[in-house]
Amino acid sequence: MSRDVSVNSEPKKYGQTVSVGPHVLHSDEPGEYGGTDEGPTAIELLMSALGVCASVAVQMYAERRQWPLRGVQVKVSYERSPAEDYGKSDTNIGMVDRIDMWVYLDGDLSEDQQTRLFEIAQRCPVHRMLVSQVQIRPKLLLPTPPKGNSESASTAAS
Repeated sequence: MSRDVSVNSEPKKYGQTVSVGPHVLHSDEPGEYGGTDEGPTAIELLMSALGVCASVAVQMYAERRQWPLRGVQVKVSYERSPAEDYGKSDTNIGMVDRIDMWVYLDGDLSEDQQTRLFEIAQRCPVHRMLVSQVQIRPKLLLPTPPKGNSESASTAAS
């Protein structure tokens, strides 16, 4: 079951407070983009989600099969580059988003086990979401106008 995520802007220029259930973390932009670098950027949080999801999926799979996996390390990087840097591209725009993910498996695993765990890392829910066509349904929430102020209500609705 997925919990809703709430994001609220902070008084600092680009600082954001992220709440998920009882958990609170912060996001920000680096100084060169006008932030104070007091937390990971939105893209870094997304890359973190991919790494966490892949690692947990591998651990769960190995545990169910009682394979001798001692640990998993996942490194993720993101790059946005001109499409021509990647040869033939399906995109009609000039830029391509690329995510590299390295999976390191620690344990006395056979080559078949390593291959299977690597496949599992690529099938975690976040990985599947990122490679699929995701539909995002944005909705603007307007503040409720004070009672008796019909001019504000019509302005907000238009």
